Amino acid sequence: MNKKLSDTIESPNLALSAKQDITPALRQRLHSAELFGTGREVVIEHAGEEYRLRLTRQGKLILTK
Repeated sequence: MNKKLSDTIESPNLALSAKQDITPALRQRLHSAELFGTGREVVIEHAGEEYRLRLTRQGKLILTK
């Protein structure tokens, strides 16, 4: 019994409903240099809480509460 691969795998439904918006969401883009300036840490206030965004020696970002 030889089945084609397409017979055994269901293909996803790629049709979009009329209500779905296919326009990409607009996002504000910031460069990390704009946030950090000459420092290596910024405090972000969100929903009454403070978060620290730090820049590591390896150039990675760490967000902590």
